Amino acid sequence: MMKLFLLLFAAFMAVIPLKAQENYQPTQENLQSRKEFADAKFGIFIHWGLYSMLGDGEWIMHNENINYKEYERLAGAFYPSKFNAEEWVKAIKESGAKYICITSRHHDGFSLFKTKATTYNSVDATPFKRDILAELAQECHKQGIRLHFYYSHLDWGREDYYPVGRTGRGTGRKGIFDGKKLPEIDSAVFQTNWAYENYLKFMDTQLTELLTNYGKIGAIWFDGVWDRDHQENGLKAETWNLANQYSLIHKLQPGCLIGNNHHMDPYPGEDIQIFERDIPGQNLYGYSEQAISQILPLETCQTMNRSWGYRITDTTYKSADFLIKYLIQTSAKGANLLLNIGPRPDGTLPEEALCRLKSIGEWLKQYGETIYGTTAGIVAEQPWGVSTKKGKRNFLHIFDTEATEIFVPVKETKIYECKEYLSGNKLNFKKVKDGINITLQPSDSPVRTIEFLYK
Repeated sequence: MMKLFLLLFAAFMAVIPLKAQENYQPTQENLQSRKEFADAKFGIFIHWGLYSMLGDGEWIMHNENINYKEYERLAGAFYPSKFNAEEWVKAIKESGAKYICITSRHHDGFSLFKTKATTYNSVDATPFKRDILAELAQECHKQGIRLHFYYSHLDWGREDYYPVGRTGRGTGRKGIFDGKKLPEIDSAVFQTNWAYENYLKFMDTQLTELLTNYGKIGAIWFDGVWDRDHQENGLKAETWNLANQYSLIHKLQPGCLIGNNHHMDPYPGEDIQIFERDIPGQNLYGYSEQAISQILPLETCQTMNRSWGYRITDTTYKSADFLIKYLIQTSAKGANLLLNIGPRPDGTLPEEALCRLKSIGEWLKQYGETIYGTTAGIVAEQPWGVSTKKGKRNFLHIFDTEATEIFVPVKETKIYECKEYLSGNKLNFKKVKDGINITLQPSDSPVRTIEFLYK
């Protein structure tokens, strides 16, 4: 059955490709990974690095125009003595999440892993002297959680990232590489130069290490290509050598998926479409004007509070009920939710985050079947809630706590059984014009889940 699905999926892609995907043919192993990713529905994002020490988010180097040489001194005091990969993975697994995506290297340029490409990493530049990704990878493989790596395309601290992009302009870089002054380059029109070629090789080296030294990796999650979008017609994939970069990744691990948080239609070689802070179809944050792929798996990344990296003053955590509803709403669009945590500088996960993980996990233990392995339901979003489906079972997730009856627009669908999901109690329903009315039983739950079987 799985082989048949993959063959049909590949044929579907060949017949109805996105324009951006016309020249890329994923392998069977890649298609299998896409299917498993889409079924997972829930992952945890981890933004962690030197910036956690300053307690003001992952963009503090840019926001405060910190000189890159001074910023690098933070590494000399980075010692997260309470970091415990086993405890992290255990808490995340108990939340019901199926994968973890961690910042291997963010825009500040610091790597959380041992790399030959630079000594500016958690092993060589800090008194901690531990490969954080290696410890996390070991526990993920041991506990059965997939591991994804976030990787920044831009770098606020390297001289060979030149010309500088539209961020990190106040970090003190002078355009001097290997003791030589770099030529002036019109930042309005990108031109390849020998220093930037070195930077591209640096990224390829690190990506090779990430996909060679840490076992099976579920995905590479890129961010930052929007830093260089000076061209009139928008970002050019050639600026970043994406074709060769994506080819390298798929060659090293054919099943490793590629996503890129560029807020545009997918480029050839990408296997996931990412939406930042928006459920597909929404554009509350202004990042999601792109068309929604009908082929690629979808993922929405969102914060638990307002911040990605640890911000000591940010205690505005979303409630557990809100996050559970957000997970349901995301699933009802056929997408995954990648929910973020910003660990403290000592390596611990904030108690508020752990509390939310526990609540989500308790809900998923009861209702996970209505989320994992589902697709968007046959009922579009309604004033009362949303729906997911699995086979011929359609699950209605009702957010309206006051409703005693709901109208379900299923005019052309034959419904032959309707019941509460957990108890199995039958619910009365009657056919009306353009659908059915379902009579609900009283409940004090913030989300009521019922299901109906249909032909």
